[in-house]
Amino acid sequence: MQKVGFIFDLDGVIVDTAKYHYLAWKKLANELGFEFTKEQNELFKGVSRKRCLEILLDIGNVTATQKEFDTWMIDKNVDYLAYIENMDASEILPDVPRVLAYLKERNIPIALGSASKNALPILEKVKLLHYFDSIVDGNNVTKAKPDPEVFLIAAANLNQNPKDCVVFEDAVAGIQAANSAGMISIGIGDAKVLAEAKFNFNDFTEMDSNFIDGLLRK
Repeated sequence: MQKVGFIFDLDGVIVDTAKYHYLAWKKLANELGFEFTKEQNELFKGVSRKRCLEILLDIGNVTATQKEFDTWMIDKNVDYLAYIENMDASEILPDVPRVLAYLKERNIPIALGSASKNALPILEKVKLLHYFDSIVDGNNVTKAKPDPEVFLIAAANLNQNPKDCVVFEDAVAGIQAANSAGMISIGIGDAKVLAEAKFNFNDFTEMDSNFIDGLLRK
């Protein structure tokens, strides 16, 4: 039986850090003189920090010098890091540890594939780092999702053929990246939004062992 590699996004799949990103972007927007809504924040799912700032400035109709742009990128991250400083296991989304433990018990290779540049400290804070054989995040890639680079690197790190990998994502760009890589895409969240995913679940509580076993037998 061909071993299957499992790749997880971070924000919105493993932990609920989207709220902290929103608060940090909202703070920056307010400092620049405009409002930033939760609805607008949906545009940022699965998107690199650089691209998020470009979108934010478009929303506020703000122009920036390169120096200002770089400074605001740093400011946003400093604020975000302050928000996540006190993260703990309570931030883990429902049943994620169950699924990770189930895979680990069966010696299934597991990777993280995230746009976040803070993936490592977050996984350490919530005590899930030991489940992962490879961490691929915003520090390791040059192309943002929907480009499949992050997932292709993760597959290579797991010594897996991309077609033998399963990706869990909560963002449209992430689903598109997984599909582009030829991987099995599983949407975590609203099935209408993540319609391009091969499978959809609201969260991991809906994913039973039989479904996971089916993926392992693919």
